[in-house]
Amino acid sequence: MGKLELLQLFAFDLGPVHIGVTVLTTWLLMALLAGLAWLGTRRLSVDAPTRAQSALEGAVLALEAAIEGAAPGHAPRLLPFIGTLWLFIAGANLIGLVPGLSSPSGDLNLTVALALLVFVSVHWYGIRIDGLKQYLRHYVDPNPILLPFHVIGEITRTVALAVRLFGNMMSLELAALLVLLVAGFLAPVPLLMLHIVEALVQAYIFGMLALVYVAGALQSHELVKSN
Repeated sequence: MGKLELLQLFAFDLGPVHIGVTVLTTWLLMALLAGLAWLGTRRLSVDAPTRAQSALEGAVLALEAAIEGAAPGHAPRLLPFIGTLWLFIAGANLIGLVPGLSSPSGDLNLTVALALLVFVSVHWYGIRIDGLKQYLRHYVDPNPILLPFHVIGEITRTVALAVRLFGNMMSLELAALLVLLVAGFLAPVPLLMLHIVEALVQAYIFGMLALVYVAGALQSHELVKSN
């Protein structure tokens, strides 16, 4: 019995909410990431850093540099959210390589949840900086007639963010299935490498789009404040 079938056996209903394979796989991934984070940070040392610690520090510095390039001065504030988003989506895309498991990012429900999380975070970070009134001001600047267009833009980019990740992961799995049907199991290694590269690229794109949206909200707010 495959792992996916085992997860299906553990599916249950919590009132009107169905806890299915996607949710269970997501919980498994969250537990795995939390365990790896604990193992990687439980013996940090300033005087004698290990190779693993040096690698982690290099990864964190790279993330900070990427965030600083899009949102100067806000890297410490945005790193926990954007970094976690990158790690989670990369793990969600790659976990489908485990025999018997499927990528939860191939489920539209998960990608919509991630897009809504980004939507809420954009406004949360904007409001947190200088308050609700000052943040909302950029929606009616320079003219209140632009308010409907701002609202439509917020909705459409959230929908696009969810559909983009879902569509790309679904197309990747379908492409892999077609290659296997045509070529059999003669080319598993190139197919595996393609899946890994594409999974990491899609995680990077989603995280960068989230970062750009948050940075755009912060920059719009700062422009309104300067005016």
